[in-house]
Amino acid sequence: MEELNSSRSRQHRINLMNRQTCTVSGVSDVLSFDVGEVLLETEQGMLMIKGNDLHVSRLTLEKGEVDIDGRIDSLTYSENLSTAGKAESLFSRLFR
Repeated sequence: MEELNSSRSRQHRINLMNRQTCTVSGVSDVLSFDVGEVLLETEQGMLMIKGNDLHVSRLTLEKGEVDIDGRIDSLTYSENLSTAGKAESLFSRLFR
């Protein structure tokens, strides 16, 4: 029964508490992260989280969940890379 549930799309949800702790579900991949930016591929498209002193405290890709701590300044979505041509670079797509 679990195999059937894992093949369906996961729900995408963001829980942000006091701009300090963020839990994101529906994550299919973590593309990059550093203290200023975390880039996630989610069920709803690319999600860029910007801030200061960001730290990925928990990553469970089997469940599609990520916890991020630090000062979160912005959450920005863009189109999912898997739906577009992959020949174009990630950064050229993000900064159009």
